[in-house]
Amino acid sequence: MSRRFRLVDVFGLEPLTGNPLAVVIDSDGLVSDEMLEITRWLGYSETTFLAPPDADGADYKVRIFSRAGELPFAGHPTLGSCHVWQTLADESRDHIVQECGAGLVRLRREEGRYAFAAPGLTRDGPVEPAFVESLASVLGIQVDDIVESKWVDNGPGWVGVMLADAETVLALQPDFSRRDGDGPLEIGVVGMYPEGSEFAYEVRAFFSDQRGDMVEDPVTGSLNASVAQWMLQTGRVRGSYIASQGGRLGRSGRIHVTPGPDGGVWVGGNVFDVVAGELADTAQMKANPIAPA
Repeated sequence: MSRRFRLVDVFGLEPLTGNPLAVVIDSDGLVSDEMLEITRWLGYSETTFLAPPDADGADYKVRIFSRAGELPFAGHPTLGSCHVWQTLADESRDHIVQECGAGLVRLRREEGRYAFAAPGLTRDGPVEPAFVESLASVLGIQVDDIVESKWVDNGPGWVGVMLADAETVLALQPDFSRRDGDGPLEIGVVGMYPEGSEFAYEVRAFFSDQRGDMVEDPVTGSLNASVAQWMLQTGRVRGSYIASQGGRLGRSGRIHVTPGPDGGVWVGGNVFDVVAGELADTAQMKANPIAPA
């Protein structure tokens, strides 16, 4: 069977300026290895697979895959998947509940954008001094250049590094070959803009792929969610604001952050439809390969 899919742009100021996401709509019958294979072939930072929910109270279920494997939660896949599900379901409700590996995630529509309620952190607190030294080496800076470091992991494994300002963040030229040890590495770097600027701060996200090579993500919802919690808790930002990401990659990521009355944080952005199509039945293609001419 062929499977419907959508390619959407998430968090961009306008189409083709954010982070692309592939959403496979008809995921029935696919096993995890096949989902990972599709994700790696498509080559985007994440691909999601929609299915009916298992949990009470959820509107739909999504499985989120990066090229390195399945993720319990990720931000731009959450917004993009919600948009695709709502469009196909012809739902106009402003409040939606997504089921994913991290549990139930609340979403809403606000001013034409989608926003998700930031999940709690799975790891918090200060970073070990030896690891801070390794992070500084990877980022090509001195330990003294780091204003603050903190675990800000809400599923993918993020460690947060704050530098002096946005200009310093944009100038970074990291190199994962300079790291100590091996295994996955997800670094989020943030630097404030001057007071009165259009954006509160600049964000860059670096992570290792399945080969251990460094990838820079254009716009990262999960990281922005945990950074927003960090910045609000420390009083570096107050009220609603916009963060920027993707400038070094030629993107115009705009992340809208809104504190909730219950102390939570909502993270929102635009979602634009770009491509609608069908994935061929890969199992049938493998069973009946066409010989090369």
